[in-house]
Amino acid sequence: MRYDQPWGSDADSSRAFAVVGLEGLAPYYFDIEPALFLSDDADVSARLEATFDLLLAQRLVLQPRLELDAAVQEVPEHGVGQGLNDFELGARLRYELRREFAPYVGVSWTRKTGETAGIARRDGEEVSDFAVIFGVRMWF
Repeated sequence: MRYDQPWGSDADSSRAFAVVGLEGLAPYYFDIEPALFLSDDADVSARLEATFDLLLAQRLVLQPRLELDAAVQEVPEHGVGQGLNDFELGARLRYELRREFAPYVGVSWTRKTGETAGIARRDGEEVSDFAVIFGVRMWF
């Protein structure tokens, strides 16, 4: 289950999705996470995320990341075009205090493509974005 409500918007712009996803290890130790989404309006979209862990030291790990988002239908009221919507390239550097607890810092560059970029330009929005990310990776 996934629920999207854009920041600072009303309930009319929110969407709920049923999600089917997998998580696994592809050849050459790439972690992949494909997911298929079906919205409450029957819009179909998909996401593929791939990461790779590079050990720089015993506890210091660099993780390059790639994420692709695509949609089967155009949904202009939500800024979504048909086809490949956007891609994200990034990297995270984490220090594993314990394997289960690792703070990280990272960078991320997102670029809208195709019809989605056209919708963003028409609405006066940027088609690319750069972000610095801080977080903690935890698992039990």
